[in-house]
Amino acid sequence: MKNKIKDKDDLKKVVERLKKEGKRVVFTNGCFDLIHVGHTRYLEEAKKLGDILIVAVNSDQSVRTIKGNKRPIIPEEERAEVLSALQCVDFVVIFHEPDPLNIISLLKPDVLVKGGDWGEDAIIGREVVESIGGKVVRIPEIKGASSSSIINKIVNRKS
Repeated sequence: MKNKIKDKDDLKKVVERLKKEGKRVVFTNGCFDLIHVGHTRYLEEAKKLGDILIVAVNSDQSVRTIKGNKRPIIPEEERAEVLSALQCVDFVVIFHEPDPLNIISLLKPDVLVKGGDWGEDAIIGREVVESIGGKVVRIPEIKGASSSSIINKIVNRKS
């Protein structure tokens, strides 16, 4: 599992080799704070779009910037490890910027995948992927399946 977790420079070399072998590289990203059925179904669908699925995980600092100081619940190394244990995930990389533009620009995936809750024009990295002939795919979200809703259920549960 841990050999699936790469730093961005090592992953760039792996992606270049895989593309030379004719493999179709799919990329997605997110916080993946509490892995739930929405995540697993989403990642399974993303994997169907190519040969190799790369999941870029927001670092702890990046998650705090996006979601506030009470998040993430799970540290970045553990989130990466859990994702790497999923059969559909081929590689995991942690990124530290607030958005994935730099890692998308570095890896140049063939397919960029985001959830259906993202508007097409709001998908970061879309221009990069489309400029190299790749495509952007939005996968419908599963209503009510989110880390935030799970956290709210736990916090608001009456004993």
